[in-house]
Amino acid sequence: MPLLRQIFLLIAITLIPALELRASIPYGILGSESWGITPGLMPWFSVAIVCAAANIILGFGVFSVLMPIMRLFENFNWFRCWIEPILQRTQKRIEPYVDKYGEWGVALFIGIPLPGSGVYTGSVGAFLLGLDWRKFAVANVLGVCIAATSVTIITLAVQAGLDLPWLDWLIKGTH
Repeated sequence: MPLLRQIFLLIAITLIPALELRASIPYGILGSESWGITPGLMPWFSVAIVCAAANIILGFGVFSVLMPIMRLFENFNWFRCWIEPILQRTQKRIEPYVDKYGEWGVALFIGIPLPGSGVYTGSVGAFLLGLDWRKFAVANVLGVCIAATSVTIITLAVQAGLDLPWLDWLIKGTH
């Protein structure tokens, strides 16, 4: 039962916007009794797989919900008059970049573990850019794998006691 509870908590943390697997993987590997995650209960690779799978599914869910939401908003005159033309102009203006970078650009955006990136913003961005489902699926899986790998490596380095001054600076914001 403690293992199921831990898996549920990792998934729950992964679903939180702005945290996603960037928070759930470190919590799962390093543990935090205050969050109910027992250190060492799950091997690090299991933590990474659970969090990555939850993040991939989250991306598909967000992307899938956007079309019905857009159809709903299209019923409102203010949306058709003000927002839709902006979206169409933006899509037309960035079309050459989408054609050139497409899913690879979205994958990198999802995969770079920085604030403001991730599957929530990547899914919305891909939708607004007009990426089709197949291209988004590739970008989502690749991006989450990049993020999960980089966050896991950094977390394991911290766990091993590797001194990473740049990480301290990034976390604490000190010079």
